[in-house]
Amino acid sequence: MQEIAMTILDIAQNSIRACAKLIQIVIRDSHKDNIIHIECLDDGCGMDDKTLQKVTDPFYTTRTTRQIGLGIPMFKESVEATGGWFSIESQKGVGTKIIGEYVKNHLDTPPMGNIAETLITLIQYDDHIDYVFQYICDDFEWVLNTKEIKDILDGVPINQPDIILWLKDYIKEGMQK
Repeated sequence: MQEIAMTILDIAQNSIRACAKLIQIVIRDSHKDNIIHIECLDDGCGMDDKTLQKVTDPFYTTRTTRQIGLGIPMFKESVEATGGWFSIESQKGVGTKIIGEYVKNHLDTPPMGNIAETLITLIQYDDHIDYVFQYICDDFEWVLNTKEIKDILDGVPINQPDIILWLKDYIKEGMQK
């Protein structure tokens, strides 16, 4: 069973390969509603209708380095195995939106994993990509916007080691309010 954090990393890597400059990730983790809602939106190159229809097939990929693409199909299967739902929308030249909603207390719902490490991995990869991460629980909401942090840093790269260490702590604290 793959952790939700690793699924988010895989979906975000698809966005990076699609030349996204803004990737938005929303996690709504609700005991009250018994859901874990995952939403990934990007402004990448998007997909045409033909590709969109095939993208949930594990034996289809647009990558040339391998013959299968498991990320999106595994996410869809994982969500649906819990009684949850999955959707994907994409428009060529506009971007892609992927949503999966797990039934939180289902036996097959994967563990959350280390979301902070996933976000740090993404931020370190390319400091020209902006991320908006929103974490919503029953009693609080927390947002990380790398563009706002970059503005405060005033030209200092966000992926500098000391800034990354600070960001890791900031993300962990923000998600534990």
